[in-house]
Amino acid sequence: GSPPPASSPPPPQIRMAPLHLTGRPLTLEESKPHLRDIRLHGVRQFINLYKRVEHHQDKELLWGDELEYHIMRTEGEGHERSVKVSLRAPELLKQLDEAEGNDPTRRDGCSWHAEYGRWMVEATPREPYGAYSSDLLKVERSMRLRRQRLLSMLHPSEIIPSVPAFPTMGVGQFTHPPAHPKGPIANSETIPDQCINPHPRMHTLTANIRARRGSNVDIRLPLYADVATPEFKNLPKGAPRPEVHADAMAFGMGSCCLQVTFQARDVHESRFLTDQLAALAPIFLALTAATPVLKGRLVDTDCRWDVIAGAVDDRTPAERRNEGELVPEGARDPALAGEGVRRLPKSRYSSISHYIYACPAARIKHKPNPFDKLNDLGLEVDPEMLAELEKGGIDSTLARHIAYNFSRDPLVVFGERVDLDDEKDTDHFESLQSSNWNSVRWKPPPAMVSDIGWRTEFRPMEIQMTDFENAAFTVLILLVTRTILAFDLDLLVPISKVDENMHRAQQRDAVTEQKFFFRKNLAMPGRIDPHTQCCAPPPCGSMNFDYEEMTIAEILHGKGDYFPGLLPLCMAYMESINMDAPTRCVPIPPLPLRCWLGRVRCCLCWLGRVR
Repeated sequence: GSPPPASSPPPPQIRMAPLHLTGRPLTLEESKPHLRDIRLHGVRQFINLYKRVEHHQDKELLWGDELEYHIMRTEGEGHERSVKVSLRAPELLKQLDEAEGNDPTRRDGCSWHAEYGRWMVEATPREPYGAYSSDLLKVERSMRLRRQRLLSMLHPSEIIPSVPAFPTMGVGQFTHPPAHPKGPIANSETIPDQCINPHPRMHTLTANIRARRGSNVDIRLPLYADVATPEFKNLPKGAPRPEVHADAMAFGMGSCCLQVTFQARDVHESRFLTDQLAALAPIFLALTAATPVLKGRLVDTDCRWDVIAGAVDDRTPAERRNEGELVPEGARDPALAGEGVRRLPKSRYSSISHYIYACPAARIKHKPNPFDKLNDLGLEVDPEMLAELEKGGIDSTLARHIAYNFSRDPLVVFGERVDLDDEKDTDHFESLQSSNWNSVRWKPPPAMVSDIGWRTEFRPMEIQMTDFENAAFTVLILLVTRTILAFDLDLLVPISKVDENMHRAQQRDAVTEQKFFFRKNLAMPGRIDPHTQCCAPPPCGSMNFDYEEMTIAEILHGKGDYFPGLLPLCMAYMESINMDAPTRCVPIPPLPLRCWLGRVRCCLCWLGRVR
């Protein structure tokens, strides 16, 4: 999977998986008789898929990025000038698809996709990037191309600034055309239903989340205490800190981000990379933090992450209860997963709760998996689904990951797609797989027969203001993955520390003010011995997982004489493959660190510079 130094022909085309099913989505009450069967058959579909494609291998690295755009409209002049979201995305998507054409010989095209918000558009490269160093230079070019093509379709008054969240979402009349809140779908005090993508899946997703939790979503962030913030004037001692409250899914799923997906060599590499990237997720969340505003107010955090977690939190009150609290009387609903009372500490949008890589000795010789010692969070799994997975021959580490995902209920069920052939279809598996939004997503091939291989999707990064910045972070995370694989590095810390890092990453000015738990020694104990199928020497069981707290600068540039830093390691990797100098300059240094050094203003500075 290491890019060779020279330019070569582009990678082969691969078919992209469909985004959405069609048909009539069921309400939660209509879905209830089918929920258990869908989860059970989803597990069986995964078992069949895994057995069918377990030995699928890809010799070439394929990878790509996803960017989302807010379509905004400017109105008025001077002091009367205002900016609103333009609800034209469905119209624009049709125009963009028609303009793009279907010429298979065009390799510089774009793919356009619907998003949750009616004012949002997602864009990806038409074809994935390949395994050559020259492909790194294509990323910014592709991002500029996507922006130019979208700009060419806009009205003169429309703009597409790259920011994670529309700052005045939910404040007054913020849409064009005007629309009013308190609709039957979102039932929000501030967000009109017209803001939601008209696809029935999006409406049903919104309504079913509210129905399952028994109320509107409840998003709360601490308000920033500025010198003139009225809520802090004469605040009684011991009074609760003022918060910004939002009550609709659009506040979270209406955010824009930067995601990068890597196709791995095989299933084992994909599981390994998923874990390694999970440890890096908080670091890149802090590096790209760019959301200091919610609902028109400055907040005392810098990221969108907890906003989205709250926006899709479908847990019942019993599932959200604190540890040690009793299940409320009458809370059980036999139709729901865990009867709706199994305690679930996290929203279904969260950092990962379980590493999934299994040492070869554990996988092949059925020895204890040394990486399991890092899984120190209590994992809520569905025991019935876990038993089904283990009976189907799935190793215990992976079985627990899938059983954790299937401890939730499917949120959107299409009436025409309830009864499926588990030997041919994967819809029920994908229904749960795609609605557990974790910081890193492990992605098997999407169908029983597919050109697409085993993938890892890196999801924490916030979109930046310029294509240069987005390209830099995209290339940087790609190079980090190649460096990890080429040098046999291991970044894992206990999963509880990853959770703590995610919390710290969202704090104000985390990129310069916070410290993060990180591995002191990144070297694996040894390369994989093909004869023993284990790390040698020493054996996996003696692996050193020592870690300490480091600043972002130390993680990137090194600390003392024992930790080299991620950027020097990436530079060493690029030198090892004889990468040319212009290409090496693409990802370094990351913009927020340059901002700290006073050289440029990053997105966070522009949005929150009054703080």
